[in-house]
Amino acid sequence: MSSNIRVKRICENCNTSFIAKTTVTRFCGDNCAKRAYKKRMRSNKIKQSNTETLKIETQPISIIQIKDYLTVKDTAKLLSISKRSVYRLIQTGKLKASNLSERLTRVKKSDINELLS
Repeated sequence: MSSNIRVKRICENCNTSFIAKTTVTRFCGDNCAKRAYKKRMRSNKIKQSNTETLKIETQPISIIQIKDYLTVKDTAKLLSISKRSVYRLIQTGKLKASNLSERLTRVKKSDINELLS
């Protein structure tokens, strides 16, 4: 048994009008349906990539909050300032730091809290 229903519709992909034989038809043809599917899959991939990137960006901050002694780079990330600004704070004496060797400057987290309070 075939249906005699004919419904005038507008394609969701190309915005052209067409006659649909069912009430749930969304696209004018197979090509438009395929293009819409590809757009939907592409946007899903982009959303997934963005969420993964966001997870990776927020992960180091949680690791930094666990440590007692921070490097200059971690201190800069925690305070949202540049590394040069951290070095400047150390040089002026506003932030206490210990230099274990030439390239191993460490800042105690309690000293950072004193600076902020």
